[in-house]
Amino acid sequence: MKETNNIDLSLSKKDAFNLREFLEQYLFHWKWFVLGFIISIFCGFLYLRYTTPQFQVVSTILIQDSENQNISSELSAFQDLGIATSGKSMFLTEIGILKSRSLMEKVVKKLGINKTYLAKGSFRDSEIYGNGLPFKLNFFEKDSLLYKKDTSLSIIPTSKTNFNLFDADGKKVGSYLFGENVASSMADFTVTPTNKEPIEIGLKIKIIISKVESVANYYRSKVQIEPVNRKSSLVEMTLRDANKQKSREILNVLLEQYNIEAIIDKSLIAKNTGIFINERIEAISKELTMMDKDVETFKTSNNLTNIASESTLILNANNELEKETVALKTQLKLVEYIIEYVAENDNKLIPTDLGLESAILNQNTVRFNEILLERNRLLQSSNSLNPVIVNLDNQISNLKANIAQSLENLKSSLTISLNDLKKQEVRLNSKITSVPKKEREFRDIQRSQQIIESLYLYLLQKREENSITLAVKAPNAKIIDPAYGSDIAVSPRRIIIYLMSGTMGLVVPFVILYLIFLFDNKIHKIEDLESVLSVPILGDIPKFKKAENFIISHEDVSPFTEAFRIIRTNMFFMLSKLNKSSKTIFVSSTISGEGKSFISINLARILSLSSKKVLLIGGDIRSPKIAEYINIPQKQGLTHFLADNTLQPESLIEKPTDLGFDILQGGYIAPNPSELLMNGRFDELLSYAKKQYDYIIIDTAPVNMVTDTVYLSQDRADLFIYVIRANYLDKRMLKIPEKLHETNRLQNMAIVLNDTDVNGVHGYGYGYGYGYGYGQGAIKKKWYQKIFR
Repeated sequence: MKETNNIDLSLSKKDAFNLREFLEQYLFHWKWFVLGFIISIFCGFLYLRYTTPQFQVVSTILIQDSENQNISSELSAFQDLGIATSGKSMFLTEIGILKSRSLMEKVVKKLGINKTYLAKGSFRDSEIYGNGLPFKLNFFEKDSLLYKKDTSLSIIPTSKTNFNLFDADGKKVGSYLFGENVASSMADFTVTPTNKEPIEIGLKIKIIISKVESVANYYRSKVQIEPVNRKSSLVEMTLRDANKQKSREILNVLLEQYNIEAIIDKSLIAKNTGIFINERIEAISKELTMMDKDVETFKTSNNLTNIASESTLILNANNELEKETVALKTQLKLVEYIIEYVAENDNKLIPTDLGLESAILNQNTVRFNEILLERNRLLQSSNSLNPVIVNLDNQISNLKANIAQSLENLKSSLTISLNDLKKQEVRLNSKITSVPKKEREFRDIQRSQQIIESLYLYLLQKREENSITLAVKAPNAKIIDPAYGSDIAVSPRRIIIYLMSGTMGLVVPFVILYLIFLFDNKIHKIEDLESVLSVPILGDIPKFKKAENFIISHEDVSPFTEAFRIIRTNMFFMLSKLNKSSKTIFVSSTISGEGKSFISINLARILSLSSKKVLLIGGDIRSPKIAEYINIPQKQGLTHFLADNTLQPESLIEKPTDLGFDILQGGYIAPNPSELLMNGRFDELLSYAKKQYDYIIIDTAPVNMVTDTVYLSQDRADLFIYVIRANYLDKRMLKIPEKLHETNRLQNMAIVLNDTDVNGVHGYGYGYGYGYGYGQGAIKKKWYQKIFR
């Protein structure tokens, strides 16, 4: 409620935002904010108490770059077109392999994490893993339905040696000894103690068995694999799970399996090369044996033991020529072997490092093997219709054609070079006229023997080199940081949860209050009137306790009485401009129930306390209330005076000694009130009253119900008091008094706000109070009002 001693007759509408008022209407309900904050913090505590914490495990690895060899000239065009695989795509491919389903399924099977052990708790079950397991299930058939079916069972130890077994529906299957064979629809199994944790008798442990595929897909989605940065081959693997030990083992075994698969893939080339070399060595060994037998046969049949050269100079000159011939024939023979191998073996690895003197052919062979190996690895987690597989097939086809063409070109080149050497040999042989025919034949045999022997020794050397390569294979991933994790849970975050809970505890009451204020269309305080009406405001009347007498007394210094004293002062100010000995005051409201009769009675009382003669007339002859309010018998009143021309005012006016003012009741309800008010008798009554009284207060009917009040007040009201009840009248109905004021249908109009909340109910009042300085009437301010004073 707001105390006002001076009235601004030209009030302006308020459009500015009042921060203090906005904060006070919410701070009035501070208890709800405190309660909401406490409840939300408690809910946050419960959430943290019964939510399974999540721990983060991280491992850092270095993926080795095996794609650092130069790309052949035949493939450079494909790389420009984006067809050939670059080092970056190979890096991403390795990451894709790390996240493959088949690799994760091997991890799940190796660790057995498709079986989950849960200990029964009061509010939630907790997972037991690793060293915390008191016993384990051991299935006899690993490839049975154990990997392909979802089911569960429960075990309750009844002693150190016995346990009860329950199925998925909670039905008891039977009692068994630890280590005893248990028959099951999936597979027979045994339950064996681990001897790491003591068996707690009576503790129910539930074992959930899930499909390996579903478990693998679950952990695939949880494992995050990201490059540390764009410029390095470092990769960070992250896994969040409720069990930190399980997370570490999953990451470590995943890397272990990845390296094993990579080493196996790398070994395929060396193994295929070794098979090819061994086959060639076996064939050449037989051929070399036959050549030795031919030499033996030739010497035996011709009785030769030591053949001397008859032309030493020519033979010495021809020696270098023979060396070149042997080398060319060796190369040519090796090329023929490889051509035969490539033609007979489709999509198989081609032997490398055989010493062919063709850099392009060697590069194409290495590239062919790498792409073929990559294709076979990708087929493990994909199919032949995958665009990447199709792209690799095209590259393999092109490379194979290039290799075949390069081999043919090399063969032709070697053949031409060999023919040239033969021509030179023919010219030299023609000069050796003295060399016996037998010696030439022997040398031919010896030359073939040397060719086969050179090739044999060469393949033996390559086999040893290939064995070394096969024995020493570096893994693809080098572990920089093994899987590790902090003991502090990353989820849920206690600080974040408490901050969110506390914020929600403040936001929810705020939103609720905001919605209440938003949809509240009632009038609560004087500011609500000032923002809409341009009518002067006399003051506001606070609530009073119904147990107390609602009619003010002379000694009363309560806020209720002080409010009427302020209204009396403001009313004297407005009427001071009138040069009249008697003033007529009309009192009305918009609708019934706003307290106009209540205001009229107490206004008459407060005026009488200032030694004024006051007459209160019950002008609402449709619903008279004055007699009921002041608890006097209902008698003849205004209705009878208007209807009976013989009646005089002094015969109807009552003079209660305890009230201090005279009363003219409204009388009984007439069937034609409007006609009675317009018959002229009302003016006679006012003329009589003005001669006898200083103030005439007329309690009239609500203006929105009937037109009686507007008619009576025309040229008769020195002051028209318009009563508006707080927390009762709809704001939208303020257009009625505003329109009456603008059209001057109610002269000298002023507003009184009735039934306001001294303590600020709904957060709108300020609690300033009345009776400041009178002790008992002073209102104690709230704590937040002291802050914003």
